[in-house]
Amino acid sequence: MEASFKSNLTDKRQRYAQFLEQFAPLIEGEKNEISVLANTSAALKEAFGFFWIGFYLVQEGELHLGPFQGSVACYRIKKGRGVCGTAWAEARTQVVPDVDQFPGHIACSSLSRSEIVVPMIADGEVRGVLDIDSDQLATFDDTDREFLEKVVDMLVQTLYLHV
Repeated sequence: MEASFKSNLTDKRQRYAQFLEQFAPLIEGEKNEISVLANTSAALKEAFGFFWIGFYLVQEGELHLGPFQGSVACYRIKKGRGVCGTAWAEARTQVVPDVDQFPGHIACSSLSRSEIVVPMIADGEVRGVLDIDSDQLATFDDTDREFLEKVVDMLVQTLYLHV
């Protein structure tokens, strides 16, 4: 299956809506966690050009680095530490306009300036987080939160909820 996630749309909401339409068939019926998360990272990177995008997965009481697109990253993050660990601990999306102002921010890259982290919750349990960094301040807003939570909901439905 060949899919291009590049878009000429300039309106952020429209770009996300188009992304969701293309994304659904990409992951439909796939159950291999690493494969689906790898393609999700690539699709989001291609569609939006984010500086860094990837997943951290809960394993052995920590967040462990999963599939990503971008420069090298931290291997493990403790619950409650940094933006990812906070999203895990609070089980809610974190939107950080300036990472230097976030208490305990973990700087995997000094070029990261703003961040959004969306927890992947299945059966009341956080399984991992989607982490996206920007090299610009205040990149992410409520539109990003709304649509990235929809992306994560689709991932959770596909990977973790077996109906």
